[in-house]
Amino acid sequence: MKTARRKSDPRHGHADAVLTEIVRNGVIAVTEEMKTNLMRTAYNMIVYEALDFTVGLYTPQGDTISIGLGLPSFIRGMAETVKAKLAHFARIGPGDGLEPGDILVTNDAYTTGSHLYHFTFSLPIYHRGKLSGFACCMAHWTDVGGVLGGVTTDIYSEGLQIPILKYARAGVVNQDLVDIIRMNVRIPERAMGDLRAQITAIKTGERRFLELLDRYGRDEVLGAIRNIMDQSEATARAHTRTIPDGVYEAESFMDDDGVDIGKPIPIKVRVVKKGDEMAIDLSQVSPQVRGFYNSGATTGYSCAQVAYKCLTSPSDYPINEGSFRPLKVVLAPGTVVSAVKPAAMRWWMTFPMTVVDTVFKAMESGIPERTIAAHHADLCVALINGISPKDGRLFLAGIGPLGGGFGAKIGEDGVSATVCMNDGDTHNHPVEQMEAKYPLLFERHALRENSGGAGRYRGGLGTEQVVQARAPININVQVDRVNCAPWGLAGGACGAGNQVALRIDGKELTDLPNAKVLMKRLKPGDAITVRAGGGGGFGPPQERDPQRVAHDVRQGYVSMRAARELYGVVLDPKTFSIDEPATTKLREKMRAEGGRVPLRASERG
Repeated sequence: MKTARRKSDPRHGHADAVLTEIVRNGVIAVTEEMKTNLMRTAYNMIVYEALDFTVGLYTPQGDTISIGLGLPSFIRGMAETVKAKLAHFARIGPGDGLEPGDILVTNDAYTTGSHLYHFTFSLPIYHRGKLSGFACCMAHWTDVGGVLGGVTTDIYSEGLQIPILKYARAGVVNQDLVDIIRMNVRIPERAMGDLRAQITAIKTGERRFLELLDRYGRDEVLGAIRNIMDQSEATARAHTRTIPDGVYEAESFMDDDGVDIGKPIPIKVRVVKKGDEMAIDLSQVSPQVRGFYNSGATTGYSCAQVAYKCLTSPSDYPINEGSFRPLKVVLAPGTVVSAVKPAAMRWWMTFPMTVVDTVFKAMESGIPERTIAAHHADLCVALINGISPKDGRLFLAGIGPLGGGFGAKIGEDGVSATVCMNDGDTHNHPVEQMEAKYPLLFERHALRENSGGAGRYRGGLGTEQVVQARAPININVQVDRVNCAPWGLAGGACGAGNQVALRIDGKELTDLPNAKVLMKRLKPGDAITVRAGGGGGFGPPQERDPQRVAHDVRQGYVSMRAARELYGVVLDPKTFSIDEPATTKLREKMRAEGGRVPLRASERG
């Protein structure tokens, strides 16, 4: 039986409404299946458990059709990588361009915007001889050579660089390239396993997208995709118009770049809103740094896009190019989010999430109902390596990502124990798998009392994880936002900053330089403690409902002392019932004296 085709409207070249909805759900299903197949076939936990990847479908011009998260910060990175590959092969000339069966690859940090651990494979999709789209997969590899830990100050020390190449030409794999990659990684069987998983993902995308094209017609499906993008654009413009016109500015800071310890890194943003368009100017963020916290220009664009989408069309799916047409992003070359070669890029992901936080901070005066206080803004990952006592082989792993607190909103507490904004849907590595695979013992994984910023609505709580070495291991930690704590909005207090501590020979060491441990050997019985920060509060703490404060104390989120000193709520120490006369009197006194008494860092949990 033949499937009826719905013809596109010849007046506009667009598909009708019914086919548009079919294709809208169809492309989401394609990218979800790509995501599932990648997770089912990957070899490393960072892919199949932590979900450090993104898959997507793109138009023949490289515009985003649908992505399967993964990482929000890859939204622009993958699209720009597809476009860079198109431009690269167009420059080569006739006869050496793209053809069916090609698979393109790169891990060039200045193209993807991230670091060398992100390999991006793209497959041009041909339908009856015509280029009709791309399937793409960017995923994190655990190793690409380079140094293990320590400080890197240029890209050359960070591992193998693969320019834009053909992994396969007309269906024939480039074995020379495979051999080069295999020789430059420490655990080749795992790297090759993840490589094959990425190929599986993009071939899944090709197969399923071709089924859509076969069933409904190439012109009809591409017309429906244009419809979807136009609708997303209209939604974004409509929401942008509801933001008051004006110029909005804010500044925040990172602790340092891992080289010049204690020297803050400024993050300054400027937002110009006029009519149904917005410009996010990131040209005044810090120049690229000597340390390894830089990211490329595509990440600068992604910072702005993530912030803009959250402010305008967070629930519009699929995530596609249309959502970003009303947005202009201003970058200057050579900043920490538009770094140029040979800047070190290994820890590319840390600064961008604070850029997003700072955009929200800037917009609080214009649209407080859509903004959010700052979050812990760090993966809080400890990288480990060593020789496994089970088989005598090298292992590479990461503890985390650790969930922390997100900021409160105008009418809602911040969420607790959630992986940072940069990484979206990523998860932590399960404790049971970590203990089974590596010589580690997880002594503690708990919420941090008092870590959420006080406010009318409280910031989310961070978490604390204590991990003991069961055999000699090397650890590396590059945590930031220790001193530049997550800020509150509209009178809300800061959340706790991120923290790192070591236990060496039974003694706790907390005087680490801004929580950066660039290489440390732990003996059996030694331990590392990583504490993710909490989110900032929203609104004055003395305006929080006393019943909510009492509930937080009962749950262990807030201490009795913090309830009294930060919120002005007096509770019975045995029943946790509210002493209403004492609470009223204390709050009147606090208002007269200008607010709260801040807790010391040792009291934050």
